[in-house]
Amino acid sequence: MARAPLSANPSNPRLLRAALLLLLLVAAGRRAAGAPLANELRCQCLQTLQGIHPKNIQSVEVKRPGPHCDQTEVIATLKNGQKACLNPASPMAKKIIEKILNRETTN
Repeated sequence: MARAPLSANPSNPRLLRAALLLLLLVAAGRRAAGAPLANELRCQCLQTLQGIHPKNIQSVEVKRPGPHCDQTEVIATLKNGQKACLNPASPMAKKIIEKILNRETTN
């Protein structure tokens, strides 16, 4: 049985709704994975992780509260290039911040 080709005319609104829902879920899933958002005037970390093994961390950036966000954000760049937001109240993140501050005072 031959099927009619899909056209630009949305003759099947259920298919169109399903495709739009899938696109929204994919977009939301990428932002909610603990990764920071692009440089915007709002908090970059939507979710935070309690910790990542230090050997996987390449660098760490600590963003202090300001007009863009009212909380401290700790963004770790991993050796594989991904970025992850750490919970600034977690013991591991506190140790990392302490090491960064100690480096700054000795230099």
